[in-house]
Amino acid sequence: MKHTVVLIPIDTYEQSRVDEAVRQGVSLLGGMEQFISKEEKVLLKPNLLARALPQKAITTHPAVFSAVCRLLKEDGYQHVSYGDSPGSPTTTPAKATDTCGLAAAAAAHGIPLADFDGGSVVHFPEGHTAKSFYLCNAVQQADAMINICKMKTHALERITGGVKNLYGCITGVNKATGHAHYPNSEVFADMLADLNLCVKPRLHIMDGIVAMEGNGPSSGTPIAMNVLLFSADPVALDSVFAGLIHLDPAAVPTCVSGAKYGVGTMDFAEIEIITPEGTISMEEARAKYGNPDFDVFRGVMKKGLLPKVMPLLPFLQHRPKADMKKCIACGVCEESCPVPEKAVHAGHGQKAKYDYKKCIRCYCCQEMCPAKAIEVYRSPLNKLLGGK
Repeated sequence: MKHTVVLIPIDTYEQSRVDEAVRQGVSLLGGMEQFISKEEKVLLKPNLLARALPQKAITTHPAVFSAVCRLLKEDGYQHVSYGDSPGSPTTTPAKATDTCGLAAAAAAHGIPLADFDGGSVVHFPEGHTAKSFYLCNAVQQADAMINICKMKTHALERITGGVKNLYGCITGVNKATGHAHYPNSEVFADMLADLNLCVKPRLHIMDGIVAMEGNGPSSGTPIAMNVLLFSADPVALDSVFAGLIHLDPAAVPTCVSGAKYGVGTMDFAEIEIITPEGTISMEEARAKYGNPDFDVFRGVMKKGLLPKVMPLLPFLQHRPKADMKKCIACGVCEESCPVPEKAVHAGHGQKAKYDYKKCIRCYCCQEMCPAKAIEVYRSPLNKLLGGK
């Protein structure tokens, strides 16, 4: 069975152009009613990581969000709401939507902000890794979800897109608990695969008109990728994103776990890429729309070498590292740390100081730092010992 990903080239956030591109993308997938019936309660789930202006490329751009709202309203969908649970402990869904421009876009279409502040435990016994999730009320109350994700790099999972964006379905402090329970990229990706199977979004739309490279998902650099991607399969969606930046999906833990547990496929032989001009191969898409110089971590550590270099492990491990010249001693890194004893201390005039014996390398501190002061340190010894 083919898993379809629609790729619409677009190099602007000019609203009428984005409206046209979104309608065309959904149409090439078979139309909205292929996924959602008009009597259902529809939840739009953008990426609202933190309070950030649209041009920072941290959140879903309001033009893309507005285009989805317009399409639904024009097609007769009346029961539509939206929201996300931001990753930052210093903000709320309402504050994030206001700063990111989504609140104004939603108001223009008469779409209310759903309840992403409260939630409760939802049991998921069929989960492979996670048997329950603390889901926001909005997620539980919706009949169908449209996942409007952002094309970005991610310190823990290399990239974030369709699969990872669903972590915003989990309320505030419970996100930190999740990082503590699933403390490395592989097991965290396994949990995300289960979350996708539990929530079951109907449609995934990726905003890649301006993406983020480098120190993502919040401290990286905006870069034009000039595409919108559409699919019912989030793993195929993320795999095409990976292909466009010349990254093997097999190096992306969320793609590997998603394929392993049946969320979708990362095999390009099973993915059909459709553009307005027709069907193209991944090789053709990469050549025409890709960027081989996209700044994303591509290195690996050869697992077979690990026993031989155990004495050097403290020097080989990736770890968050604060730039003291950029650190503003705000304390957000400490608030974001999911470790009960806290692996980093900051605030009240004290700049970030790490205890790496406690650090679980979840990179929540890096993800939430408002000053872009924290990066992931990658040891140069990795290359000498077989990394890439």
